[in-house]
Amino acid sequence: MPAAGSRPWTTRPAPPDKAAGLNDHNGVCRRPGGTPHVADEPHTPVTDGPMASKRKVGNLLALAVMSYLSQQPMHPYELGRTLREHGDARSIKFNHGSLYMVVGQLARAGYITELETSREGQRPERTVYALTEAGRAEFSSWLRELVAEPQQEYPHFVAALSMIAALPPSEVVPLLRHRLDLLRQARDEIRGLIDTTLAHGVPELFLVEEEYRLALLVAETAFVEEFIAKITDTQTGWGAEWARFHDQRTAPLG
Repeated sequence: MPAAGSRPWTTRPAPPDKAAGLNDHNGVCRRPGGTPHVADEPHTPVTDGPMASKRKVGNLLALAVMSYLSQQPMHPYELGRTLREHGDARSIKFNHGSLYMVVGQLARAGYITELETSREGQRPERTVYALTEAGRAEFSSWLRELVAEPQQEYPHFVAALSMIAALPPSEVVPLLRHRLDLLRQARDEIRGLIDTTLAHGVPELFLVEEEYRLALLVAETAFVEEFIAKITDTQTGWGAEWARFHDQRTAPLG
């Protein structure tokens, strides 16, 4: 641990240059009800992150909208209902306002086009949109980029870990144990969701994002368990020196 008087939680090592080249897109696009068509034209894998990230519409909700419109034309209300029914909110943030905003952005970019407008009784007009060829090409290109290139993401827990030395170990260990309980609960819930859905005959391909989410939970659980052990080990643990840094009386942390 650093000597008293230093501020380890504010003096971080400089990140590798490679990280600066990663894009800011993250997330997954979806699916059931039919597999989205990805154009079969020959392509070269995306290798230039900053160049590839300059898209006319960068909201991941736009990717999901283009995915569903690649299957059939829809109006925004139907898109919203389909997104909710297929559980897309677990992977992509959206609400009524953001959906209509993204639809407008895609239309202005030329990726979707108005197909028809209709009205039923006193209900508001509903405009049906279809994916254009430019939109199909953008969808294919963007999806390939997200699959091929690791993206720079900013998880909240990573931010907390970068400053965790600001808290005394006597507080950190109980907080980590509480986190472990929540991680295990989430892990069991997702495992149950996967098992139940598979039992209903859904192909495992359509649960791949849940498998990924489960793998992340398993990995984080293992990390937190190991972190706690590194703090509390009576022979090699960091706890005593960490506590002295905070001028605390050394006490058992296990």
